[in-house]
Amino acid sequence: MAMQPLQLTPLLSTTTGFLVLFIGKRLNLEIPFLRRFSIPEPVSGGLLVAVLLSLVHLIGGPEVGFNLDSRDFLLVYFFTTVGMNARFSDLRQGGPALFILLGITIGFMTIQNLIGVGMATLMGLKPATGLLVGTISLIGGHGTTIAWAPTFVERFQMENAMEIGIAAATFGLVLASASGGPIAQFLIRRFGVPCPELSPADPEAAREQRESVGSTIDMTGFLSALLAINLCIISGKVLNVAIASAGLKLPLFVPCLLVGILLSNLLPARQSQRVVFHWPRQSPALDLIGELSLGIFLAMSLMSLQLWTLVGLALPLLVILLVQFLFALVVNLLLVFPLMGRTYDAAVICAGFGGISLGSTPTAMANMTAVTQQYGPSTRAFLIVPLVSAFFLDLVNALLIPAFVGRL
Repeated sequence: MAMQPLQLTPLLSTTTGFLVLFIGKRLNLEIPFLRRFSIPEPVSGGLLVAVLLSLVHLIGGPEVGFNLDSRDFLLVYFFTTVGMNARFSDLRQGGPALFILLGITIGFMTIQNLIGVGMATLMGLKPATGLLVGTISLIGGHGTTIAWAPTFVERFQMENAMEIGIAAATFGLVLASASGGPIAQFLIRRFGVPCPELSPADPEAAREQRESVGSTIDMTGFLSALLAINLCIISGKVLNVAIASAGLKLPLFVPCLLVGILLSNLLPARQSQRVVFHWPRQSPALDLIGELSLGIFLAMSLMSLQLWTLVGLALPLLVILLVQFLFALVVNLLLVFPLMGRTYDAAVICAGFGGISLGSTPTAMANMTAVTQQYGPSTRAFLIVPLVSAFFLDLVNALLIPAFVGRL
């Protein structure tokens, strides 16, 4: 007989999330494969724990359940910090290439969802399953997947929506990490693209790096960041009520992201050293809170997966993901590279787009870093790709997903 389920309290669940994150850090230190493919530490530790708990369940042990209320709030915290770090002034520096890449990506996202829904229908699955293997999990990553999974459970009675989306996001992450660098390398060699010579770091970049390393987080800065985040979340909740009354349902993190962008760009800069509280602007404390929130959020989400519910969907998911990968590859080679100018910068941008299309912003950055370490720097790529992926795509996805959900 199966043992009774074991339900952990909120405190134990959160503490387990901390431990899982440390496990992931250790795994990434010990296993070169995880570092080479830029697998996030929460993903490494969370999937290992999920596999172990699934094995315990399959051999007749207790099913371990977690209280994830604190996890959901951490997601809101993370996206709020993303919005607070965005700057309107950065948009002017991107030039036309920024908006060309944004247009390509928006079109790509729409077709990516159509492919997912169409493939799922052809394979006899619910169309909503294909939408989960679209921009929700691939462009959106683990965070967006977890935020939207409850909607699929409620609207389409898909009890394993979380597991499907997380599996797709994880497979996509591996594909994105493994393909971005080789794509850029192929383009550079195939078209004889001239590369900049590897040289010592730019003096200005070196100065900024030294200042960043020397930055400290004091109590006032940390409290200022926390207060600013909470003010954004409170305002975001009010905005979300107004949006819901207009008939549009959005996850709470979306209005909080918007409020963070608006307040950080509209509020004046610090005017006097005598002012105790000032609005944080890309401060070390804000970055630390965002990184910590995302890490614990992902660790708690992945450790709670019930992987045994995915056994019957493993092959269909892999088929859909393969088609999505081939589509992303075609768009990268035939659209992104030519429209970005067929230059070295364009090749590096293609490596980043490989990360965006199937993974996430961190994956895109890791891909581009690997290329530039081998062939030389690309300032233009490191300006354009993060702006598209971090500044725009979450907002576009927040509008695109409800539009598809409403039509299924």
